[in-house]
This record gives sequence, C-alpha cells and structure tokens, in this order.
Amino acid sequence: MPPAGLTRFNTADDGTARAALHEVCASRAWGERMLARRPYATTDALFAASDAAMAGLTAEDLAEAMAGHPPIGRPKPGDPTSRREQSGMAGASDALKAEMLELNLAYQEKFGHVFLICASGRTGEQMRDAVRNRIDNTPEQEREIVRAELGKINRIRLTRIAEHAEGDAA
Repeated sequence: MPPAGLTRFNTADDGTARAALHEVCASRAWGERMLARRPYATTDALFAASDAAMAGLTAEDLAEAMAGHPPIGRPKPGDPTSRREQSGMAGASDALKAEMLELNLAYQEKFGHVFLICASGRTGEQMRDAVRNRIDNTPEQEREIVRAELGKINRIRLTRIAEHAEGDAA
C-alpha cells in the first residue's frame, strides 16, 4: 500500500497535484510528464517517473527548472524548503559567504544560470569546493551535471510529498 502522502497526491485534483509538482521542480514539462503518469503504486515508481521525465528535458526545460532555485547561500526569503536544503551555509563564516557570492556570480556569468547542486547534507565548504571544481566545465558537461543534481533534489522533495502525513508540517 502506498504511503498516505502518495495516496493523497495520486487522488488530488490536477490543479493541486500540478502545484505540488511545481514546488518540487519548476519545469512545466517535467510536471506535466509526472502528472500524466499518475497514479503511482510506490515511491520507487514515483522516482522512476521523475528520473525519466528529467532525462527527457530539453536545455530550455532545464533552464526553467533552474530558475526555480535560489543561489547557494541566499535561500528564498520565507521559503522553508530552500532554507532547509541550504542549511549547510547557515553557519558559514562571513568570509565563506563572501567567497560563495563571488563564485556564484562568476559561475552565473559563465553559464547563464545559478550554480545548482543538491545542497542537502553538504557543508558550506563542500559547496564552495564543488563550484570551484565545476566552473571550468564546458556548458555541455555542466548541463548534464545540473540534470543529475536536479534529479537528486527532485527525489528529496518527492519523498517529502510521498511521506507527508495529513496534518504534518511539510
């Protein structure tokens, strides 16, 4: 039997389910593919559908998905999801925060989008090292790394939907 949250997602009207999916990933193409495959028997089936939908995104779809993510070190004000996911930067020194800002700007100038990484469980230093390592990638290499990182983020967020019990705070 699917978890209560997954059952609720499967039986939600399309508008409610679409809004929940948009909170997971800002790509409309990804969301529509996920919506079309409902109902999901298991969380693993939900993940498999997400992975397949992510693999099929165009460069434009990826850009739309990335636009929904704030820069590392600057979570969206009032957004508990981005604050929780970027908690590794919360206790970072002012010097590390300044360095991340500088690296984020250099990355964005080179690639035309925010530096995207699955930040959950990573320290500020690990995120800094990742941007340092990735800034010399080609745009093609970086696009595929971003696709993989988005897939990881989507799985974390989909888990929260699937496991969210009625009345729990998401």
